[in-house]
Amino acid sequence: MRNVDEIDTLVDILASAIGAPTNPTKISNTFKSEQGINYSNKTISNHIDYLVEAFLISKADRYDIKGRKYVGANLKYYFSDVGLRNARLNFRQQEPTHIMENIVYNELLIRGYNVDIGIVEVYAKNDEGKTTRKQFEVDFVVNQGSQRYYIQVAYDMTSEEKQKQEFNSFRNIPDSFKKIVVVNGTKKPWRNEEGFVIMGMKYFLLNADSLEF
Repeated sequence: MRNVDEIDTLVDILASAIGAPTNPTKISNTFKSEQGINYSNKTISNHIDYLVEAFLISKADRYDIKGRKYVGANLKYYFSDVGLRNARLNFRQQEPTHIMENIVYNELLIRGYNVDIGIVEVYAKNDEGKTTRKQFEVDFVVNQGSQRYYIQVAYDMTSEEKQKQEFNSFRNIPDSFKKIVVVNGTKKPWRNEEGFVIMGMKYFLLNADSLEF
């Protein structure tokens, strides 16, 4: 196989970027700017597909919730085995939120759900009266038949700023499907005053019907 060194580096880049939007063009630019290597986005795309077919990684498409359409750019990639991902990086880059996000993604796939990354676009007027566009992200849009859930993953929700960040995405979704935040810890599910469900990671993992609360 050719490009073995490049593929090794590609795996490292993907391992470092779990939970972060990226695409072959961005990765190609990284190779060119940081290593002086011309590694075309087409070749990178093919090599990523090989990694997916080998069940090393999975890719999640971005879905425009309001527009009800898929957005091609900036997918997210997750490792099928988080332990292998950590070992690949010599157990550096232990980012709790992104690792939690990867684990939740894998568990949802195991339970038979289709999982996408959600975006919500909001248009509003600024102080000068100009219309501005703001984009909110929903970690996961989870579908199975007629069921749908919106899920955010947050390691720490103690600060008011973090709560606002996670909940604002939900507040701008124009439908009544269940909205869930998975947080670190053992917390049993409960609903806040807006009807959003908050549950601990341990509860989510140990209860196959946890989304039905």
